[in-house]
Amino acid sequence: MDPTTDNAGYTRDQGNARTSLEALRAEIAKAVVGQDPAVTGLVVALLCRGHVLLEGVPGVAKTLLVRALASALELDTKRVQFTPDLMPSDVTGSLVYDARTAEFSFQPGPVFTNLLLADEINRTPPKTQSSLLEAMEERQVTVDGTPRPLPDPFLVAATQNPVEYEGTYPLPEAQLDRFLLKLTIPLPSRQDEIDVLTRHAEGFNPRDLRAAGVRPVAGPADLEAARAAVAKTAVSPEITAYVVDICRATRESPSLTLGVSPRGATALLATSRAWAWLTGRDYVIPDDVKALALPTLRHRVQLRPEAEMEGVTADSVINAILAHVPVPR
Repeated sequence: MDPTTDNAGYTRDQGNARTSLEALRAEIAKAVVGQDPAVTGLVVALLCRGHVLLEGVPGVAKTLLVRALASALELDTKRVQFTPDLMPSDVTGSLVYDARTAEFSFQPGPVFTNLLLADEINRTPPKTQSSLLEAMEERQVTVDGTPRPLPDPFLVAATQNPVEYEGTYPLPEAQLDRFLLKLTIPLPSRQDEIDVLTRHAEGFNPRDLRAAGVRPVAGPADLEAARAAVAKTAVSPEITAYVVDICRATRESPSLTLGVSPRGATALLATSRAWAWLTGRDYVIPDDVKALALPTLRHRVQLRPEAEMEGVTADSVINAILAHVPVPR
């Protein structure tokens, strides 16, 4: 069967869609050094129609990563710097009075985009944080009783600093649960950091991705074809039971006060299917579940204070559970 194409020439063939999405890594690497896991996580989120929480210290290219992804996918992107005085209408948009027509018209906010970078989301009060809830869950914004759909694809990539808590408003569990993945952006290795400095010495400008050679290698049609393929990725009853057993084990862990909800189990199944398809299979294996367990579940559990004081982390608890839950054969 010949693949069909859209006006931009992007193929809708599922095999070509996988090839195009795999090419994202090489394209984004022209601007961002050594962050392949984060790139993969963002692609998985797009395939699952989910959202991503990026956690890392300032200066590890979180903003550049999202901008490079948008350029390589030829998607619209906007950035909002979340501050204590930011209002919900600054994100969603508002009704503005037009004196010429004597009527109110809706002025869309920055949320009306494909990739929204919510920078330092924990710096703004809960009222403004919650303005994103409807957009993330329902993919629409309701102003003055009128729902307005958001573009498709739509992804919120929210960032937060893990080491500075003064003047911040931690995201409540209900909102954390709306993020499909929590990706940690580590400091680069020594060689990666040398590569970063070498690029800057050679004239690399992070504000000019075109000059850096970042070009569109995939588009919305590829995402649609890929999503259709992911939806057909087979999941055996044994894999479903494995996902459930992992999530139930978090609810019984003595180190946790809050375990993974059924929504978290659904998220783990979805991300495992997307990862299976990206790696070239049309069925899910236990290794797919293990590969996505940490980014999918780490923000959905809550440590007991005494465990936290002993140095226990969410990742260590989940890794211990993965080591003990029987793996289906």
